[in-house]
Amino acid sequence: MARLRPARTMRIPNSQSWSRYSLKKPRKNFVRALPHTSLLVFKMGVESNAYDMKVTLDAIDKIQIRSNSIEAARTNANKLLEANIPNQYYFTVCVYPHNVIREHKMATGAGADRISQGMTNAFGRPVSVAARLRSGSSVFMIKTSKENRKLAYQAMKRAKSKLSGSYKINFQEINKAS
Repeated sequence: MARLRPARTMRIPNSQSWSRYSLKKPRKNFVRALPHTSLLVFKMGVESNAYDMKVTLDAIDKIQIRSNSIEAARTNANKLLEANIPNQYYFTVCVYPHNVIREHKMATGAGADRISQGMTNAFGRPVSVAARLRSGSSVFMIKTSKENRKLAYQAMKRAKSKLSGSYKINFQEINKAS
């Protein structure tokens, strides 16, 4: 059974981004077949003007996060919010995974040296997609009322534990223009 490589192997965006996928000019694509993203839902909860608190999860350093880890963090945080304060929050995923991650799979085990091609054509095949974040950019945003501040913090803390890298939870009051 094939497993995912650990996040530490691709979390630092130190190479060129491979995101070119065109439906109009398929011969000019860098990426022949675009891998599917695990992240399908970006907005949850009820959007309202009655919220007076905004909580964001911001990246401290430059990082690249795969779509499956963003989805795991999103479901974990949303499950806590939906169980405790249904219809009293608005939760948004602020990033979109567009960067294609390539992998050059190597044969291992007995006799692998006779089967494997080594570094011949080592460009790799598209395996998954990831979002590239700059330092200070938000991954998630929760809008809610001030009495739900602790729960929003706890949800962001849970989401933070599912993502590789270091993040900061920021609180901001929303001024209502009347």
